[in-house]
Amino acid sequence: MPSPTEPLRKLGFLTIGLFDRADPRAGHESTLEIIQLGERLGFDSAWLRHRHLQYGISSPVAVLAAASQRTSRIELGTAVIPLGWENPLRLAEDLATADLLSGGRLNPGVSVGPPMNYDTVKDALYPDTADAEDFSYRRVERLLANIAGEQITDFSGAKGVVEVFSERVEPHAPGLRERLWYGGASLRSAQWAGEHRMNFLTSSVVKAEQAEDFAEIQLSHIRAFRAAHPDGERARVSQGLVVIPTDSATADQKARYAAYVDKRTPRTAAPQGPARMMFAKDLIGTSEQLAEQLSAHAAFREVDEVAFALPFSFEHDDYVQILTDMATKLGPALGWQPAAG
Repeated sequence: MPSPTEPLRKLGFLTIGLFDRADPRAGHESTLEIIQLGERLGFDSAWLRHRHLQYGISSPVAVLAAASQRTSRIELGTAVIPLGWENPLRLAEDLATADLLSGGRLNPGVSVGPPMNYDTVKDALYPDTADAEDFSYRRVERLLANIAGEQITDFSGAKGVVEVFSERVEPHAPGLRERLWYGGASLRSAQWAGEHRMNFLTSSVVKAEQAEDFAEIQLSHIRAFRAAHPDGERARVSQGLVVIPTDSATADQKARYAAYVDKRTPRTAAPQGPARMMFAKDLIGTSEQLAEQLSAHAAFREVDEVAFALPFSFEHDDYVQILTDMATKLGPALGWQPAAG
C-alpha cells in the first residue's frame, strides 16, 4: 500500500446539520451531540457547512458558540461561510465573540462570490444595493482587517456619561486572524489565499482548468497555495473528501450508503456545467480499503490535515457509526493518533 509522505496529523469531520422544517431544534441538537461525540473520540476538529434558505445550518457561528460551551478541546470550524451573504464588520464581531467563548478554538472558513440563486434573493438580502454589492476578494480583505483589529473609524473615546467607543471591531480575539481559512476551488483562489496568509480548505469540488483528473487538479491547487504563501511548505492545508467507513456498519447501513454513493458517482465522470466543476468520488469501504485509496490519492499525500465530509442525508445513528469507525480504525490506519482528553 502506498504511504503518505507524513502520518496524518489532524483528523476532523464536516457536517451540514440537517433539520426537519417542523422540528428544527432536534436537528440542531443532533449536530451539537455529534460535535460532543467527536471530542470524546479524539477528533482534532469539527466543521459546519453553511446553508441559507435550506434545511441545514444557516447560522454556524451561533451553533459553534453553543458547541464551545459543551466541549473543551476540539477545534470548531466553518466550511465555509459564503461572504456574499454577510457584512464583514458584523461577521467579525460574531466570529471574535464565538472565538473568545471557545477559548481560542474557532477556525472560520470563508469564500466569496454572489449568493446562490442571487436573482431570487437579492431584493430581500440587499433591497437598495443589490447591483452595487462587491462580491470579490475585497470582501475577504475587509473581514481580515476587521478580525486583525485594524482601525476602521476615526471616532473613539468617551461620549456622554457612560458610552465609550473603540476605533476597531470589538471584542478583539488575539490569534483569530491566523486561524482564518479560505475555501477555494480554483488556482486563482489558491494563490490568492496564499498571498494573503490564510489557511486553505480544499474540498470535494474543484474547477477543471488545466486537467480533468480530480486528484491532479487538487494537487495543483495545494502547490499553488503553498508557493504563494510566506510559510511555503509549512502553510496549512486541510483536505475535505466524502469518506464513509463501513467497518461496524449494519447490513442495512451498508446498503443505504452504497445507494447514496451510486447515485452521486455519475457526476464525477467529467466536468459539470459552464464552470467545469469536477466532483470527487465518494470513498466507501472498510478502513483498510479507504486507507489504501487515500494513500494513493496524489492530493492526500500532500497534506497532514483532513476534515472528512459526512454525507448530507444520513441519520444520527449513521453518523455515530461513521465517526466511531473514523476515529478508531481509519485514523490509526493513516498514522493518526486521537487527541488526549
